[in-house]
Amino acid sequence: MSVFDDPGLFGRLWAAGYDDGPNPDPTPAVDFLADLADGGPVLELAIGTGRVALPLAERGLTVHGVEASEEMLAEMRAKPGGEQIPVVVADMADVPVAGPFRLAYLVYNTLFNLVEAERQADCFRNVARVLSPGGAFVVEAFVPDQRSFDRDEQVQVRAVTEDSATIRLHRYDRPAQRFVRQTITFDGEGVHLKPFAMRYAWPHQIDAMAQQAGLRLTERYADWHRRPFDADSTAHISVYRAG
Repeated sequence: MSVFDDPGLFGRLWAAGYDDGPNPDPTPAVDFLADLADGGPVLELAIGTGRVALPLAERGLTVHGVEASEEMLAEMRAKPGGEQIPVVVADMADVPVAGPFRLAYLVYNTLFNLVEAERQADCFRNVARVLSPGGAFVVEAFVPDQRSFDRDEQVQVRAVTEDSATIRLHRYDRPAQRFVRQTITFDGEGVHLKPFAMRYAWPHQIDAMAQQAGLRLTERYADWHRRPFDADSTAHISVYRAG
């Protein structure tokens, strides 16, 4: 399967070192989400290694998850409390759970891991189906910056040591709002490939998907600390409500 139609590929390639990577401190997100949860239950799409779900569960909330990668899920299961969180292994766009949930959330740009506009719209429709009346769907995403992909192709040097070298290549399809990224490491054991793809969207496009699903935007911030969102913001935390 290709990077475009295999929802579990990212987890298979990146799960082993995911928690060692440059992931942000989840505490501000956990504080924000716990405040909105209204006692739960809550649903995390692309629950991954549980970096947000486990702290929420420690606060007494009932957390459910959807995750496409068995490898990511294994990382969460190995952590204290990880075995107690029910998770369905599936494509997050299908939201194959019953609900209802007081809160659903999709953090760290992961909406964009759905590389077709139709699948992003499916995700919103299916989340709307499992939210209780007045329930919230929280999306964290970056705001695309045209200057960051002013060329169709990009090459970046990521790391160079005595024993290895890592480069990252991007190819953009701007009409489709999509890119393919390949991270290539050369070392004594050979060549290692880690492909990845995203379909990015601007806030107004995400709002349109939510509206078509029957969800309305009620809050938008520049970060988890509720700083105001404005024209210079590089990311957004958006809260959509059912009913």
